[in-house]
Amino acid sequence: MTMWVFGYGSLVWNPGFETEEQVIATLPGYTRSFCMRSIHHRGTDANPGLVLALDEGPEAACQGVALSVPGDQQDAVLAYLRERELVSSAYLERMLDVQLADGRQVTAVAYVVDRDHVQYCGGLPLEEQAQIIARAVGGRGPNTEYLYNTASHLTALGIDDADLCWLSARVRDIAA
Repeated sequence: MTMWVFGYGSLVWNPGFETEEQVIATLPGYTRSFCMRSIHHRGTDANPGLVLALDEGPEAACQGVALSVPGDQQDAVLAYLRERELVSSAYLERMLDVQLADGRQVTAVAYVVDRDHVQYCGGLPLEEQAQIIARAVGGRGPNTEYLYNTASHLTALGIDDADLCWLSARVRDIAA
């Protein structure tokens, strides 16, 4: 059985594992949002950054990329993803149905935000998000790099995310 992983942020441009297929996909019931404070990868305890998370919403749908994992690598990839994504327990690992652009429906591993976690910060105004992202730096580098890479890769794939486009432009203005 094929293991699928749903990428909506850094997994789009930096999965960190080999894939057999990468297909544009839609995950219903969730939206991509800078709703999680980052105290490890893109910020610190003293100066948290923001990272994207899948936030549940009844009318929401998130476009991203479904990544299929070779059968002999599934256990290793799942262990890698858990180490990468569950570092602070702010994400919850879920198996969710996604619709592939080619018409197939698959079940994929997805990491959704835990709204009860202290790092959850849903509903921040875009301007506040921009101010935070423009200044934060963590163990994996500047928060700006995370934003710019995600926005540019989504755009290159033909995935329109108006909030990320606005944030990219605004953060570039702040940084200038």
